[in-house]
Amino acid sequence: MSDSDRSPLAQPHWGVTLPLPGISIGHHRHIVEALPDLGYSDVWTAEGSGTDVFTPLAATAAWSPTLRLGTGIVPVFTRGPAVIAQTAATLAQLAPGRLLLGLGSSVPAHVSDINGIPFEEPFTRTRDVLRFVTRALRGEYVADDFDTFSIAGYRLPDPPTEPVKVILGALRPRMLRLAFSEGDGAITNLLFPEDVPKILDVVGPQPVGKELVVKVFVCPTADKDHARGNARPFLAWILNREPYRRFHEWLGNDGLLREVHAAWDAADPESAQKAVPDEVVDGLFVSGSPEQCREQILRYHQPGVTTIQLYVSLPPQALSSQETVLDVLRKLGPAAG
Repeated sequence: MSDSDRSPLAQPHWGVTLPLPGISIGHHRHIVEALPDLGYSDVWTAEGSGTDVFTPLAATAAWSPTLRLGTGIVPVFTRGPAVIAQTAATLAQLAPGRLLLGLGSSVPAHVSDINGIPFEEPFTRTRDVLRFVTRALRGEYVADDFDTFSIAGYRLPDPPTEPVKVILGALRPRMLRLAFSEGDGAITNLLFPEDVPKILDVVGPQPVGKELVVKVFVCPTADKDHARGNARPFLAWILNREPYRRFHEWLGNDGLLREVHAAWDAADPESAQKAVPDEVVDGLFVSGSPEQCREQILRYHQPGVTTIQLYVSLPPQALSSQETVLDVLRKLGPAAG
């Protein structure tokens, strides 16, 4: 699909992933209250081995009457399907019409290693949870045998009065197609700006209302050594998780990561970190002054991308005061334009 075949370049939503590293969730109220004035429309969360995905959004709903709330993502293995639907419906009561429920398989390290839950048939489990939760949030009575679980009979007592968008964390074609054929869109992340057209080609033209959220990792500092030192351990770890290895193989980036994978497979994580090329670190975890970071972030703003979600790892000096934090977020975001 050529650029001319895609939809016009509309202004995207801009979101920030909370909590910001180095700031506890209880100290985010002033940040959340300021985000709309800084041009941000969304707050997003993630869930792995730290903060859960729902609590920061419940706090955000109490602190802001306008921000959209996005989960990026709720792991489909670590909560039962009905619990996911119940929690989403409860959050939707606090933020009617403003919830984007992102579901995804997560990775074995977050499912099996720390929760003791088998990581089996991730695509099928994600599809089944998507189908169940979508029906439950519409208020349907669900009694069905899915491929990975059975529901004896369930109906939400108080389904959302306004629709909840259900989207998927998606990296490769099969999950991307599911996200847009049966869901309301997808969240993707850890890719170079030049990889975005490949995602868009798989997705194809979409009707208004479907979401393509691109998560961009940012370390706004001119201290390149700090930025790379901050990013390398995370990148060496995440790029060796099976979904992300396969993702970058599909994108054609496996040559850049061959030495990283070899060192990791040899049980040498320190060498794997050192082997991550600077161009990969700088491309997947944007750094530089806030103004330079914003220029790089805007490269992800391509036709079909509806939301830019920032994961901001602030340098220590930026955490010195509330005003400094907000100033950095302002310079990174849409209000800077």
